[in-house]
Parts: sequence; C-alpha cells; structure tokens
Amino acid sequence: MASSFDKYQKRKLVSSYVSVVISIALVLFLLGCLGLLVINSKKLGDHFKEQVVMTIYLQDSAKEVEVNQLKKSLAMSDYTKEATYVSKEEAAEFMKAKNGEDFMDFVGYNPLKNSIDVYLKADFVTNEKLNEITDSLSNKSFIEEIRYDNDLVELMNNNVKKISFWVIVISALFTLIAVLLINSSIRLAVYSKRFIIKTMQMVGATKSFIRRPFVWKSVQLGIIGSVISLIGMAIVLYYLNIYFPELELLNNTLMIVGLFAGIFIIGIIITWISTFIATQLFLNLKTDQLYY
Repeated sequence: MASSFDKYQKRKLVSSYVSVVISIALVLFLLGCLGLLVINSKKLGDHFKEQVVMTIYLQDSAKEVEVNQLKKSLAMSDYTKEATYVSKEEAAEFMKAKNGEDFMDFVGYNPLKNSIDVYLKADFVTNEKLNEITDSLSNKSFIEEIRYDNDLVELMNNNVKKISFWVIVISALFTLIAVLLINSSIRLAVYSKRFIIKTMQMVGATKSFIRRPFVWKSVQLGIIGSVISLIGMAIVLYYLNIYFPELELLNNTLMIVGLFAGIFIIGIIITWISTFIATQLFLNLKTDQLYY
C-alpha cells in the first residue's frame, strides 16, 4: 500500500516537474523569438527601404562619355547600394512583356528614355536625403528628370518608426508576462511540498537549509527549459535564414549569441528568484494557514 502511494507521489512529482519545464521552455521560446524580431527589426526595415528606386532619366542627346562618368560617380557614392543602366530598348521590351503588346506599333516610335535605376542604402531613404541627392544631380545638363516615390518614402519611414516603438513595448510587456507565468508554475510546484517545508522547519532546519534543495532543483528545471527553448529558437532561425536569405539573419553572430546567452541566463534567474520567493512565503506561514 505504501509502495503504491510512493509511486503515485513520484508520478505526481514528475508530472509537476514536466509541467514546469514545458512552461519555462514555451515562455522562453516565445520571448526568444520576440528577441530575434527586436534584433532584426532594423534590418527588416532597411531591407524594405532599399527596395525604393530613384530613377534618373537621361536626355537622348546625352553622350556616352557623360553617361559612363555618371554611372561611375553613382557607383562610388556613399548613398548607392546598386545602380543599373536601363536603355530605352530594354525599357520597351519590359513594357511589351508586362502589357502583352508592343505599344510602338501604335505610337510608331520609342518615346521612352535611357535611364539609371539607383537603389539607395537604407540610411539615405528619407525625403531630406533624397532631395539633397536630387539637387546635387540636377545640375548635370544631360539629366532630364529624376523621379522617386516621395509618398512611399514618407509612409515607409513613419511605419518603420511606429513598428519599432510597438515592438519594444510588446517586448517589455511579454517579458513581464514571461516572469509572471514562470513564477506561477514554480509557485505551484513548491505549493505541493508546503507540508514538507513546514515539517522540516518544525524539526529545526534553518530556512536556508530548507530553501537550498528547492532552489537547486528549480534552477535545474530552468536550465532544461532554457536548453529546449534555445533548440526551438535555433530551428526557427535556421529555417528563416533558408527562406529569407536576403535578410542575412546569421550575419550578426555576436547579437544572436548574446540573445541565446541572455535567454539561458533569464531562465535560470527567473526560476531562482521565483523559487526563493515561493519557499520564503511558505516558510513564513503558520501551520494552520497551510490548508488555505
């Protein structure tokens, strides 16, 4: 009978430990994924900014030497990520492929212009910077017009600022929720042993002596949960890097290692603090209060 009861208690204890580990792992995994988003939020914003194209239209009378000099100048500029020359013939072929018909059959000639598509670095995709670049290029007589989507640039910059702000707010909120959830799981695990704690205290054990095995066991559970969450994060990061290679998520190795180390340490610290507080709470309770 006693053996059966011991087995039941052991199964109950193991079940409690498993639930704590799962809770810690899930919470830390979600917190880690949010951390990955925070780390790469600027990179994501920069990626979309660098899709904005500034098109420089050239006059038909532009000399080849002038065009080549402009291309070299753009390639060497701090603001240029990529510059591509598009001839009027290539532009006509693109429009033909896009529309499914040759517009020159109706017009009788090619009205398009030779152009250079300039993809800017993210730091220069602001209305102020683009205006400065446009002013510096407009003094060249063979440039007919410079175009870019001014409204899109403004909208994109505003949205990037809003998203960055809310990502930080959500991260702080989620960190608080993570602490509360892990603390709740630890408290439930300690609650199931409140009578053991009180019994040890009644036979003369000191508070630190009683706390030590509970804290150490919780730290072990925190380590296991942290490792599981880190494995999950590594898998997510691996597949994100495969499906979105242009984001270069693995390039910032130092930040990623720092995040993984931070999640691991957070798992240990939260479980240690939660267990310390929970055991202290039951140590301070009177015997008759253990039943409530």
